[in-house]
Amino acid sequence: MNDYYHIRFDLTPCTEAECDILSALLCDAGFESFVPDEAGVSAYIKKELYSPEIVSDALASYEFNAEIQVKEELIPGQDWNSEWEKNYFQPILFEKRCVVHSSFHKDYPKAEYDILIDPRMAFGTGHHETTSLMIERLLSNELQGKKVLDMGTGTGILAILAAMRGAQQVVGVEIDPPAYENALDNVKLNGVEMVEVRLGGVETVTEEAYFDMVLANINRNIILADIASYAKALKSGGMLVLSGFYVEDVDMIVTEASKHGLDFVSVLDKKRWANICLLKK
Repeated sequence: MNDYYHIRFDLTPCTEAECDILSALLCDAGFESFVPDEAGVSAYIKKELYSPEIVSDALASYEFNAEIQVKEELIPGQDWNSEWEKNYFQPILFEKRCVVHSSFHKDYPKAEYDILIDPRMAFGTGHHETTSLMIERLLSNELQGKKVLDMGTGTGILAILAAMRGAQQVVGVEIDPPAYENALDNVKLNGVEMVEVRLGGVETVTEEAYFDMVLANINRNIILADIASYAKALKSGGMLVLSGFYVEDVDMIVTEASKHGLDFVSVLDKKRWANICLLKK
């Protein structure tokens, strides 16, 4: 497992919007995971990618007036599970239909879909707004017998739910090796044998006009770069569901999607994070 730096940003004053903007800037700088709270944001980045300069550059682009205090801490990879257990990952229930919990949780709600996630350093436990919006889409669409592609699968949470909801075949793609290994473990934990996890990026998707649904909960820049490939992988009439960006980015992404035969259907939002549904012509 990789070692990570935990960089703590304390904001004065601290608002939800300021934490979201700071997280977006840090995401562009290579940070992978974020835990906001009432005082600021805890951000995580691989040790080999971290330097004080990238934090300085991100803060230089920050346009709010909050005073920001920065602290850094090196976290050995083997300590990550205990950090989640002690501080961050609590069971979460979606629409009284889907519960997400970990193996160390003993008391959690019962639900139609019970997803077991041991997250380690991979993104996607359902607590972030973008993941919860994606889960909302999966719970509201018919997946029985469908073929689903999940780009940037992280822990595998969306791929696992798609399989539980009756998808015939699910492919999860993850570019980060530790996250890929985590997704493989979580697929086994949940006994969803129809889920295939691929290590790599969009280049691993060679299928054309094959999938009924493509999911991409990544970030704006990757989505804009890869949306043509997502469209190519979709059947006519197939659905593309995108998240990982702000409501301010919706028009830009819809405009780019239209160039590739994708029609806008609807948008959801939660705390300024957006989720777009599009259909292929």
